[in-house]
Amino acid sequence: MSTEEISDLIKRVSLRDRRAFSALYDRTSAKLFGVCLRILRSRAEAEEAMQEVYIKIWQRADRYVPGRNSPISWLAAIARNHAIDVVRARKPVADGIDAAVDLPDDGPGPEQAAIMSGEAGRLGDCLGKLDQNKAEAVVSAYMEGYSYQELADRHAIPLNTMRTWLRRSLIQLRECLER
Repeated sequence: MSTEEISDLIKRVSLRDRRAFSALYDRTSAKLFGVCLRILRSRAEAEEAMQEVYIKIWQRADRYVPGRNSPISWLAAIARNHAIDVVRARKPVADGIDAAVDLPDDGPGPEQAAIMSGEAGRLGDCLGKLDQNKAEAVVSAYMEGYSYQELADRHAIPLNTMRTWLRRSLIQLRECLER
């Protein structure tokens, strides 16, 4: 489906057109489900999140500005941000001390631990070659789940500058790790 068609459907959804909403769902749900599933890592949670995502799309369709962002990017950002909110809202499950003591040791063996330690060390070395602010942004975005906007606000820079920082930093990391 073309960008123009999705944009047109979003405009029609903003006018509360239920047929357009159904068509938008049919054409974009697989992509948005993939976004939610990648972040939540649980099919059940991703399915539940999708309901909320489409409620948000229905409620916020009038906020979409054609030409400013690609429509699928706008939709994916809603799905991504909602999934991240779900992850943040999770409460850690606390078991009793007796249950924790009885857990089997499924951790990596000595050889696997050494390999993982070496890879982590290489990644740490490569992160150390980045500017400190950019390294912190990469870790915050890809390990802690912060959104680009949250990072841009934290570093007091424009959103597009943060996107550029992250893209270039990932390229530098990949090149460093390939050596």
